Amino acid sequence: MKKILFFTLAMLLTAGPSAEARTKLVALPDREAVTIRFDNPSATLVEEERVLTLQEGENLVDFSWRGVQIDPDSIRLSIMTHPDRVTLLSVSYPPGEAALVWRIHSDTAREEKVRISYLLSNIDRLITYKGVASKDEKTLDLEAFLVLRNFSGEDFERARIVLGQGDPFTDQTTHEETRQIHFLTARGIKIRKTFTWDASNKPWEPQRLETDVGIPVHYIIENSPKSGLGKDPLWDGKIRMFQDDGQKGTIFLGEDHVGITPVRSRMKIYIGDSRDVSVTQFKTKDERTDPRPSKHAVVLYDTEEEIRTEVRNFKDSPVTVDLIQQIPGEWEMKGSSMEYEKRDANTLVYRVDVPAGGTKEISFNYSRRNVRN
Repeated sequence: MKKILFFTLAMLLTAGPSAEARTKLVALPDREAVTIRFDNPSATLVEEERVLTLQEGENLVDFSWRGVQIDPDSIRLSIMTHPDRVTLLSVSYPPGEAALVWRIHSDTAREEKVRISYLLSNIDRLITYKGVASKDEKTLDLEAFLVLRNFSGEDFERARIVLGQGDPFTDQTTHEETRQIHFLTARGIKIRKTFTWDASNKPWEPQRLETDVGIPVHYIIENSPKSGLGKDPLWDGKIRMFQDDGQKGTIFLGEDHVGITPVRSRMKIYIGDSRDVSVTQFKTKDERTDPRPSKHAVVLYDTEEEIRTEVRNFKDSPVTVDLIQQIPGEWEMKGSSMEYEKRDANTLVYRVDVPAGGTKEISFNYSRRNVRN
């Protein structure tokens, strides 16, 4: 361990001004245990356990540091062995120093285990994933890695590392080291491959464009026991996706950044765009009704609208296409050729299964109320 965090002990022998003087002694109790907590991605909490040799009466414990960035307001001392007989009386911060002094009273001379916690800067973590889909794209093997980046100025040997979810594990980290630690393997996770077409950002008539229009492709996994997961949330991080090529090798599909996925929620992994599926959409009806004029100008009116969508699959295997439709304002569905999911007040999702080499048509009509001119 680097000699960066210092402890000195002094017995408070007399009263008066001299009793408040800081006494420098060479007494450095080693860490008995250390925990590095990454529960909060924006701050790293370090918890140390040390044994202090206390004299009967009042003791001064000097805690100082150099070469590291510690938030002084975050430093806490907890009495662990005899909290009913050892009392923290006060804490003071000497001016102009990276240090503090605890004043501790013990009813007798003893060795006392304490826990010191503080927020330490320049040590953080990233989560990365590696996913390998089966050749038939029905299952996925997933591995997760902790990338621990330590530029704090301190070394930690046999540190207990806590991510906030999942089982803690023990490892070490030294100053100026970036370390990758494997902490999760899940095999045979059920996946669903889907193509996503969003009416708000995709061309409705792609055949009129001079370039091909790609349809985003995703793998969907559920963080649930039925998928082989579901024990803990999956942290946000970068995921690299591969596919088994059937010849004991893999094909690189792409990479994506996924958000945190709570238990029983879905992770959506982007793996690229496909040009083997096309979507063409038309508004076949858009009529104004019930105009409300004011001073010879129409201010509000209603509409009757109809949408027709054609999905074509050029692949030799069936596909599932999620059609995302937006209807602004106040609206009421009048008719739909198939069921849909209402994601929010203005967003619908049609999940369309299209056979190999086939075509599927969807239509729906609705009315909008109180449209402003």
